Amino acid sequence: MEAVSNVTGRAIPMDRSNVDTDQIIPAKYLKRIERTGYGPFAFEAWRKDPDFVLNNAAYDGAAIMLAKHNFGSGSSREHAVWAIEGLGVRALIAPSFADIFRNNCFQGGILTVELPEEDVDELMRRATDDPSTEIEIDLETQTVRAAEWERTFEIDPFRKYRLQRGLDDISMTLEYDADVAAFEAQRSPLFPTTSR
Repeated sequence: MEAVSNVTGRAIPMDRSNVDTDQIIPAKYLKRIERTGYGPFAFEAWRKDPDFVLNNAAYDGAAIMLAKHNFGSGSSREHAVWAIEGLGVRALIAPSFADIFRNNCFQGGILTVELPEEDVDELMRRATDDPSTEIEIDLETQTVRAAEWERTFEIDPFRKYRLQRGLDDISMTLEYDADVAAFEAQRSPLFPTTSR
């Protein structure tokens, strides 16, 4: 997992509430287990509308996606996170996220930032009025900035630690490799083991 400390870039204003995972990535694309290659299929049904925000080339390569309440609702699918990542998005800002989706983002190294609705609306306005608007998310100071505009956000300290270091579940466990080896070395051979 790639470490996240600062995400700076343009933002996609996804001005919709209750965006579910089936809209993010349709179920027909869930047959693969690779993490890459889902970006072109993200929001496939909505892309048929020529006015849909992702059809505007000004937002190509944006690092941040702005969304409304309850983003990522519906069924749990890691593919939704992979599809968003496939768009080049490294962080999401919304008033609220579906719990399972937020956790899947965390597991996949995508930063989710919750801000009050009026703050998200202000960022949406800026990104819509001028698609070249840069937004900066500083994970260390837990700050979101857009020009002179600035807000702070909360994040669980453990999640912050893992994101800043790029630690997924396996690499987190490997941080304790020496402790595990020391414990196993002193265990009685009569106990079950997976390493002998």
